[in-house]
Amino acid sequence: MITILLVDDEPLLRLGFRLVLESQPDLTVVGEAADGGAAVARTAELDPDVVLMDVRMPGVDGITATREIVRGSPRSRVLILTTFDVDEYAFPGLKAGASGFLLKNVPPDDLLTAIRAVARGDAVVAPTVTRRLLDTVADRLPDPAPDGGPPTARGLHRLTERELEVLEKVAAGLSNAEIAGELALSEATVKTHVGRILGKLELRDRVQAVVLAYETGLVRPR
Repeated sequence: MITILLVDDEPLLRLGFRLVLESQPDLTVVGEAADGGAAVARTAELDPDVVLMDVRMPGVDGITATREIVRGSPRSRVLILTTFDVDEYAFPGLKAGASGFLLKNVPPDDLLTAIRAVARGDAVVAPTVTRRLLDTVADRLPDPAPDGGPPTARGLHRLTERELEVLEKVAAGLSNAEIAGELALSEATVKTHVGRILGKLELRDRVQAVVLAYETGLVRPR
């Protein structure tokens, strides 16, 4: 059974999410919170597998709450829900340690799939949303170098040429199967490369790999 904490300042939205989630035999909502401060406290109390986190809330916002949860309750994974048209906080949320993000109008089946993936320790980064959000926050990202030279190292020198290629594809939002197709590799080989990349760069998951790739200038928003 996957345990979930719902965090949103809108009671009706929490009710709607609860109805969808508890219709599934393997999901259960163990608690709710209406702001980030309560989310941090409830996570410490309930130790949920997944925290569904709103971003814009009164008091402590979702980004700050995510950062505190990742630091104080690292077993609980945070999945950020954002309204893209008015909310540009998903990228900072990923930097804070969230395991992924979705739009609030995501189809129910996609939400359920994402929760199960995050609970397994995977990351959920929708390719189209990733590109749009990174375009939105492009001015916050550093240039590769003042003179336009190579990207900042931050451990990238530890990667082989093939691993750098795979990291670029991961940063573009491609799945292991898609990367395998583009690089003429088996999906198992791609999975091995991704695991080695995360290990060498001391990253938690694919989301952090995407953030690092953009922060270092290895890839740039298109």
